[in-house]
Amino acid sequence: MADRPLALVTGASRGIGEAVARALGGTHRVLLGGRDVGALSRLAGELPDATPWTVDLTDEAAVADAAAAIPSLDVLVHSAGVARLGTVESSPAQVWRDNFEVNVVAVAELTRLLLPALRAAHGHVVLINSGQGLSARAGWGAYAASKFGLRAFADVLRAEEEPNGLRVTSVYPGRTDTEMQQAIVAGEGGEYAPERYLRPDSVAAAVHAAVTATPDAHPTEVVVRPRPHR
Repeated sequence: MADRPLALVTGASRGIGEAVARALGGTHRVLLGGRDVGALSRLAGELPDATPWTVDLTDEAAVADAAAAIPSLDVLVHSAGVARLGTVESSPAQVWRDNFEVNVVAVAELTRLLLPALRAAHGHVVLINSGQGLSARAGWGAYAASKFGLRAFADVLRAEEEPNGLRVTSVYPGRTDTEMQQAIVAGEGGEYAPERYLRPDSVAAAVHAAVTATPDAHPTEVVVRPRPHR
């Protein structure tokens, strides 16, 4: 299967990242990015041609070493992220640093290191953003700011790299049924009802559609919201 395109999906051990890896697994070789070796190994065993890529994205040296081993890359999906929530009053500097370190800085650095591989393949970068990257709400300040930053990064990357043959897509899912969402709802003191939220595989389907778009098309932004009545 070496003739199939190669995709790297970060955050592939669970949630949207896992769903994206499964969606791409039918058409791509997949590098499964994450830190949970057991979860990544189990997922690799379920896909036709997948390999765990166990790297801590905040470890710059480890990321550099791992990226250097990839000479050509067709698809890079940034799904790894954190959500440290709180009001401005209750969010010290470390909350802001945590959100930006994973949601922006790590994304920018991994992309930078993989640009030669992406250019070699005329590849595609997909960034899983959030509804909070379009419209911020109270209590989500640091997280929303990081997602606005991710949006800006995608716009700049697109402007700089489209002439080099790259496509860059921002995907903005609404609230999605994941472990992260369960923790958020618990923190809000609400009752968790999965049917209110998007399914991860629905977000993954949007990613797959963007990645497999015809060569003449550049899907720059995809917004996916849960339907209140199904």
